[in-house]
Amino acid sequence: MKKITLFDMDGTLIDSGLDITLSINHVRKVCYDLDPLSVQSVIDAINAPVRNLSEIFYGNPIYEERARELFECHYYDQCIQNATLYKGIPDLLENLSRNGFLMGVATNAPSIFAKRMLEYLEIDSFFKLIIGADNVDTPKPHPQMLHRHLEHDDYRSGTDYAWMIGDNTKDMEAAQRAGITGIFAGWGFSAQGEGDYFASSPDSLLDIIYQKDNV
Repeated sequence: MKKITLFDMDGTLIDSGLDITLSINHVRKVCYDLDPLSVQSVIDAINAPVRNLSEIFYGNPIYEERARELFECHYYDQCIQNATLYKGIPDLLENLSRNGFLMGVATNAPSIFAKRMLEYLEIDSFFKLIIGADNVDTPKPHPQMLHRHLEHDDYRSGTDYAWMIGDNTKDMEAAQRAGITGIFAGWGFSAQGEGDYFASSPDSLLDIIYQKDNV
């Protein structure tokens, strides 16, 4: 019996809100001469179920290539300046690894940033596979990213256990569409949300996963 835990990254494993905001504000200033946004307003926009981020961040409904290139160039260096692991994440990953769980990351961030940040924070070795939005045809809430993880781990429905942990409705929808259990991470970017389960902290996540009905 396999036990597979898939994690979203930003707002679930890593508090990256400040660095994302600083890079967005750099693009706002250089490309559009706009005033800076607050970290909270950026996080709220990212976690909104329906939104056009280019319009919200840059006042342009089309994400222009110049804006994309400038953001990615700036964020490559910025993404490891202030990023931190949420309290309890190192112990959570150690616990799951020690108990034979297979772990992976399924993030809508480009994989180049995901791998850079996870390596910088020294948790990349816990994950069998790290999949970003650029590695699939359609990102979350489409389940393709999750299906790739499950296929990689030779997941057998009805025999193995699998969970998707994330702080966004897209994570929970992707889990539902992939046919696995969704656990909403309430310690990160979003304090409230709905999934099959709600975890207020990494410790409470362990309690959910280790329930006798689950494992």
